[in-house]
Amino acid sequence: MNIQFREINPFDVWIWLKFSTIPSEREKQYVEEVFNSWFYLGKLGAFNAENLQVQDTGLDISYLNYDPQGYDKSLLALMHNMGEFEYEGDWGRCWFDLGTSDAIALDILINGLTQLSEEYVTIEELYIGGENADWPIEDSDNHAASLYDN
Repeated sequence: MNIQFREINPFDVWIWLKFSTIPSEREKQYVEEVFNSWFYLGKLGAFNAENLQVQDTGLDISYLNYDPQGYDKSLLALMHNMGEFEYEGDWGRCWFDLGTSDAIALDILINGLTQLSEEYVTIEELYIGGENADWPIEDSDNHAASLYDN
């Protein structure tokens, strides 16, 4: 899977997928489940790089003394909105307002999509940000019809 970052405004970002073939309904379901799960975690503040206590501990996490107030000591890192997933031919796209979620969210999404592409539905291209000249974003009502409003 080729991964390209284009111009990114975290409050108004499109994520584009190019599949090897026109995706079946089952393949669309897999893709949408990944994005929905990712968004729900982001909406709950899961992508907060200031509170990575387990990761920052290193390899030996046995008997880790986890600070339950660690989350409260960090700045909020919440995703705000997600649009409906759209498809056109062998392309899929979705609009997001990533809010104040940290960049680790994109790493986690890329990791998940990489494995999805290996096992379930072949994704040739992943574009994060920007526009697709063949499919203008003006053709979408996603900004007005966001799934989740604050």
